[in-house]
Amino acid sequence: MNKYDVIVIGSGPGGEGAAMACSKYGKKVAVCDDFSLVGGANTHKGTIPSKALRHASQILMDGGRLAGSDYQTLLRQTESIIKNQVELRESFYRRNNVNLLIGRARFINPNTIEITEHSGLKKNYEAESFVIATGSRPYHPPDVDFEHPRIIDSDKLLKIKDNPKTLTIYGAGVIGCEYASIFRGLSIKVNLINTRHQLLSFLDDEIIDALAYHLRENGVLIRHNEEYEKVVPDKTGVTIYLKSNKEIRSEYLLWAQGRTGNSQNMGLEEMGINPDGRGSIPVNQYYQTPVPNLYAVGDVIGYPSLASAAYDQGRFAARNLLFNENATLKIQDIPTGIYTLPEISSVGLNERELTEKKIPYEVGHSFFRHLARAQITGRTVGMLKILFHRETLQILGIHCFGYSASEIIHIGQAIMSQHGEGNNITYFVNTTFNYPTMAEAYRVAALNGLNRVDLIKRAKQ
Repeated sequence: MNKYDVIVIGSGPGGEGAAMACSKYGKKVAVCDDFSLVGGANTHKGTIPSKALRHASQILMDGGRLAGSDYQTLLRQTESIIKNQVELRESFYRRNNVNLLIGRARFINPNTIEITEHSGLKKNYEAESFVIATGSRPYHPPDVDFEHPRIIDSDKLLKIKDNPKTLTIYGAGVIGCEYASIFRGLSIKVNLINTRHQLLSFLDDEIIDALAYHLRENGVLIRHNEEYEKVVPDKTGVTIYLKSNKEIRSEYLLWAQGRTGNSQNMGLEEMGINPDGRGSIPVNQYYQTPVPNLYAVGDVIGYPSLASAAYDQGRFAARNLLFNENATLKIQDIPTGIYTLPEISSVGLNERELTEKKIPYEVGHSFFRHLARAQITGRTVGMLKILFHRETLQILGIHCFGYSASEIIHIGQAIMSQHGEGNNITYFVNTTFNYPTMAEAYRVAALNGLNRVDLIKRAKQ
């Protein structure tokens, strides 16, 4: 029987973070994955391939030219990116002497797993501690036939063999909105069905309105407050019947309504670990399950279900199980990155939340169309919005919509993370930015907001 200090189950961002940290601290580590190529769904089915497709779609929407810009050609272009990512991650494991165990893991007891290899051969492995980082998969309602080739989820999207002209997306969450903008950029007719009254309701209302406007402007047909009655596929397409008596027909139906943690058939219940209805494994704030030497991180524990957060959770779980550090991720400090066209990013509170908390705040805006750099590059759609306390000038939230929003947000995030007077909107007016840059939006937004505060002060004098 093979023995390790730590065995990590899953090679996505959470598993990689845990494995690298344990190895750096001198532990004997193995990573188990059911797929022979490391990287998890993040590399093979989700973040990496979807962002590669998005980049191609952006070029086409900008009026650029891609050689043979049909869907199949673009899919082939993503393969090289995935291959590079796999090779890079495999090199991490080799350099850090982390063994890769290929097969499906199931717990025999808290210190032993049985791995079933693809040949059917079963082997047992022991470890003092385990980190479960098995990720998640798209949720499948039982009355929808996902065996039919015309009904797909985000995992199967990369396996379409033709070049669709029409697509219906059921579910207008992050995945649904991202793919709606991506496929519209590829000149595919898109129906986006939202079961709620607005898109991405966790965002700032002004950002939500901007996203909805630009999706419609680009030709996406959005239907709010709709629920399906039944889904009927055939050889040439899919008809989705809505409870409102609408019928929507397209060549493919992309189901993007939630995800489920990959916790089934792992022997967890026999040890007293009971995942919830969506497969999420219960953990405490330090990623420890009800079994003390078993930890879990990433999508399999639910919110926030972000690759960036999963990697950090893996690192923190490693420190906790090795040194009992009680390290944990500060959820409120995690920026949101949504890769629609244009993209969205935010950190901190939005206007709705500040209003509910009755916090006196002011708003500073900078519209990209007024920035020299945006005018030079032609990326004039978008804005930066800073929310700050009207009296202390502390930055409370930053929201960005437009090209490179997920990069721009980190400047504000760095200032928000400062303590005391360091987290103050005046930083942006007292700091010299390179010119012309998109970062200059912070200075413009800060001046705009401070002018509002000055107007209020003058009115009171």
